[in-house]
Amino acid sequence: VQLQASGGGSVQAGGSLRLSCVASGRTFSNYDMGWFRQAPGKEREIVAAIVWSGATTYYTDSVKGRFTISRDNTKSTVYLQMNSLNFDDTAVYFCAARRAAVLTLAASNYNYWGQGTLVTVSS
Repeated sequence: VQLQASGGGSVQAGGSLRLSCVASGRTFSNYDMGWFRQAPGKEREIVAAIVWSGATTYYTDSVKGRFTISRDNTKSTVYLQMNSLNFDDTAVYFCAARRAAVLTLAASNYNYWGQGTLVTVSS
């Protein structure tokens, strides 16, 4: 499956962005999806994940209450709505996919990756 992420940009602290990731090549609803991010000098970390049906989601503690992951299987798209952004959210954000199974948070369990989209939050 091919993934194309978009929606990154520069925003002031407190602002919002919505990331999108469009999948192609396979049946999107057969895949769990995750959003990861990697800040300069840091390891890639899970931000949020969602199962194939959208029924179950996960958020890392630092984004709970601020970020929302969702998906539209009819559009083969997963979204990450990011509100109340702060400087620590600055990173390259990646979407990733894995064959639907038990929801997993480890990057190594995701088989397909998008190219990344940069989010820069200024104070």
